[in-house]
Amino acid sequence: MNVRVLEETVKALIANCKGLLAIDESNQTCDNRFIAVGIPHTKDTRRSYREMIITTPDLGDCINGVILSDETIRQKSTSGMLFVTHLVNSGIIPGIKVDTGAKPMAGHPGETITEGLDGLRDRLSAYAHLGAKFAKWRAVFELDDVRPTLGCLAANAQALARYASLCQEAGLVPVVEPEVLMDGHHTFQQCSEVTEAVLRAVFSELYIQRVRCEGIILKPNMVLPGASCPHQASADEVADATVQCLLRSVPAAVQGIAFLSGGQSPQQASIHLNAIHARRHAPLPWTVTFSFARAIQQPALGIWHGLEANAVAAQHAIQHRILCNRNARQGKYAAASDMAQS
Repeated sequence: MNVRVLEETVKALIANCKGLLAIDESNQTCDNRFIAVGIPHTKDTRRSYREMIITTPDLGDCINGVILSDETIRQKSTSGMLFVTHLVNSGIIPGIKVDTGAKPMAGHPGETITEGLDGLRDRLSAYAHLGAKFAKWRAVFELDDVRPTLGCLAANAQALARYASLCQEAGLVPVVEPEVLMDGHHTFQQCSEVTEAVLRAVFSELYIQRVRCEGIILKPNMVLPGASCPHQASADEVADATVQCLLRSVPAAVQGIAFLSGGQSPQQASIHLNAIHARRHAPLPWTVTFSFARAIQQPALGIWHGLEANAVAAQHAIQHRILCNRNARQGKYAAASDMAQS
């Protein structure tokens, strides 16, 4: 493990008020999104869609890293250039999702365990050869009156830590993503308590597995009430509770925190990220940025609709969203202007 190289990669991924873009959906998830808007769900359509995103002009002005899927990291543009090469030429660092998805957890009805550790050492070596400099693993936690259970919490925290240790061994920065889902009726307070418990469990396991915190990026959820909760918190409440939760559970040695959007609308994600920065009068111990997927892609997907003739307009939508989030990272996002343009 070369700790200096890992630290330098983290610094590059969180630098200059830019963020990360996740286009690492599984083939099935991507196909489902295509089906929902009437786009043919084929391998070539997925390739064309990702090419539209990756070749967006000036993508590197707001994005430091792009997380790819196993399919996408091997694909080329219509000009014959590997997507990885396009990214590098744009000053963007290629990353790769390495988990194989959340599967039902034995003995824990309604809960999942993220799989993909088998053979991971060899896959990480192959991805590094393909040009990846960082990786991502996502664990998900349902939240209600009985979930997440201690068993689910412990198993997923250990898997995240084992993944992170293997990444650092291979010279890849691990993006550690423990997500407390927005689905459900849970309250703002429940989300805060469970998110803190999840993060404490994850960092405990990272320590046990000898993961260097300086060489990771944490990708957590924001503290939000369930989507079906009658009381929805204000942006200021979300910002204050999220920062408080992180201060209580994330070591200062971590260099970067990149929030997931987690089902928020594009505008909500930007509003909450902006509030986190606008309300802080003292510096935080870590750099706080974004690592959004749907909150950047969704408007463009609706415009693109699988048609090459719509690609430029869709790319304009991507440019708008990434600029909104770069501004939000600086506490300079103008929600009213964004709403007017959307």
